[in-house]
Formats: sequence, C-alpha cells, structure tokens
Amino acid sequence: MPLQEFTLKLDPSSMPEKVSDLIDEADKRDAAFYEAGLGKKYSRYVPSDPTVVHAAMAYLQQENMLRGNTFCEWGCGFGVAASIAAILGFESYGIEFVPELADLASQLAEDFELKVEILNIDYLPDGFDDCEGVGGKDLVPPDPPSDPDVFVPHPEYDGLDPSEVDLFYVFPWPGEERLMMDLFEAIATEGAILLIYLGDGEIAAYLKDED
Repeated sequence: MPLQEFTLKLDPSSMPEKVSDLIDEADKRDAAFYEAGLGKKYSRYVPSDPTVVHAAMAYLQQENMLRGNTFCEWGCGFGVAASIAAILGFESYGIEFVPELADLASQLAEDFELKVEILNIDYLPDGFDDCEGVGGKDLVPPDPPSDPDVFVPHPEYDGLDPSEVDLFYVFPWPGEERLMMDLFEAIATEGAILLIYLGDGEIAAYLKDED
C-alpha cells in the first residue's frame, strides 16, 4: 500500500491569536449546539481537539512537508479545521453532507471573514460506496470498465478536484479509519498528506507515495 505513516512533533500551546479566538468561539457554538439538544438529532457530529489539529497543520507547514496549499476537511461539521486552515493561508474546503451543519460551518467562516468553501456533498465521490466489513466499514470503489481501453477519469467532487488537494483531514467515526485511508489512497495523488484525528488528542499522518 503506497501510504507512509510519519511522526508529527506537535506544540499545541503555540498558535496565532486569531486561531485561539476561532477555537473559543467554536467551543461556545458547540456548547449551544448540545444545549439545544441537537446532538441527538445529529449524533454522528463529534468535535475533535482543534488545538491538536492546528498544531499538526502548523508543523507540516514549518517543516515544508506540503507540496502545495489546498486543504480539504472530510465531514467538516462546524468546519473548525477548515477555518483554521484558511487562517494558516490554505485554499480551504470543507465537505459536509448534512445541510444544517454545512450552514453552521459557512457561518463560522463568514463571521471570522475567512475564505472557506463548504461543499454540501458526500465525501465519497460518484461511483464510490461503503459497506460493513470486519471491524468497521470498507470502501467499495467503482467497478472497472469491461473494456480495458476505456478511459477512466479521476474521481471528482462537484466544486473540487481531489487530485489537487495537498492536505486532507478527517475525524472518522470509530471503525471508519481504514475506510478513510483507502479513500485517500484511491483519490489523492502522489505527495498528498492525510491527517486522521484518532480521539483523545491523538492524530496520525500519512503520505501518499508513488503508486
């Protein structure tokens, strides 16, 4: 598998004031979200630790490990990571299937005058699916064409070409870590990096190597 895991050296205590202000505001909105009982309605929304996510992105920038500056957050929820990426100078996108959460993500970025494009779509491109597997969900890629001479275009999102994304980020549901790694391997291009938040302040990083 052409994915290389590598170690991140993080300093969560060091961050720009605007990132700190964004995280504080996101925490307030997150608390109001749960106080309103919306956590039951959108049970798959669980926030990560944005201080760790920021530290990971900042480390990749400082170490010049990124081939470019296009960022995409899968299942972005409130879009906190996508907004942090915008503050750090990324061309930032968030993908969120639930319209209400996509609206909240757009509002957070707008309130901080950040250029973040929130796409209200599925993070699985057309032709891809998932299914229950052993220990979690498995990725189901599109069926290959019966004619080997038929050109198969690279998977695309409506509004974003994943082959141009340099840094992906996701906080997967338990049991979906492998699904996200397989999706990254299928749609990312050589040199792209995937950050996976694992919970409890842990984050993993993978480089898409040459196929």
